[in-house]
Amino acid sequence: MTVRVRRVYEPPEPEDGVRVLVDRLWPRGLSKEAAHVDEWPKGLTPSAGLRRWYHADGGSYDEFRDRYEAELAAPEAARLLDSLRESVRAGPVTLLTAVTSPEESHAAVLARLLRE
Repeated sequence: MTVRVRRVYEPPEPEDGVRVLVDRLWPRGLSKEAAHVDEWPKGLTPSAGLRRWYHADGGSYDEFRDRYEAELAAPEAARLLDSLRESVRAGPVTLLTAVTSPEESHAAVLARLLRE
């Protein structure tokens, strides 16, 4: 199983496989054609309140991860996560995000859950 996390602004690569945008908002300044996004499951993204708490209020990554995993247990998010797991079993998946530090973001949390 191959799960990668990349910034959506980076050009697509052949080994990306299915490209999944995991941000709630469309990335600024990027056309849909240039992004080459195959899926955009908005229900997998952190809630607005959680995003605001983490980014604006300076929450810790560990607490963010725990809160986000709790949100992913909700029925719709769990269903979308299961669907994404099926995609990973079928071939490479690249999670795309506009955040500047993908290694401490919701995309990293999703990648870890998909690899487990």
